[in-house]
Amino acid sequence: MTGLTHLDETGAARMVDVGGKAQTARSATATGRIRMSTEALAAIRDGSGPKGDVLAAARIAGIMAAKRTGELIPLCHPLALDSVSVDFAFVDDCTLAVTARASLTGRTGVEMEAMTAASIALLTIYDMAKAIDKGMVIDGVRLLEKTGGKSGHWRAAPDMPA
Repeated sequence: MTGLTHLDETGAARMVDVGGKAQTARSATATGRIRMSTEALAAIRDGSGPKGDVLAAARIAGIMAAKRTGELIPLCHPLALDSVSVDFAFVDDCTLAVTARASLTGRTGVEMEAMTAASIALLTIYDMAKAIDKGMVIDGVRLLEKTGGKSGHWRAAPDMPA
């Protein structure tokens, strides 16, 4: 592991210069989950929540967030994404998982875009269902996999907690 790339030789924050790097196909997949009451999850599943289609809104919010990651995270490059997807899985009667994927052909990776998409999708779910359950818990937001670039392919260990 090398030093922190966003610090110069004096320790000052800097945006990494990626101008000399080769453009390669890059992708990243992130996940997270939200736990809630069975009543709240049932309302999300059947579309009877007070604010409408929770998953449709969360999907759009996640995609929009990925596109704006460079504006949200200091020193993060603004990227021209090729693709962003946000998917959902009902894990059990109280848990909903989000999986976000981002890809591009470029000089820097899309890990932050995938994790931002997952995080904002989860926050949107919370916002849209909080009238039913204010005690929802968001956790497990993490990178699952990334491809491309100098460091190549990386995948989270299967025994890491989700």
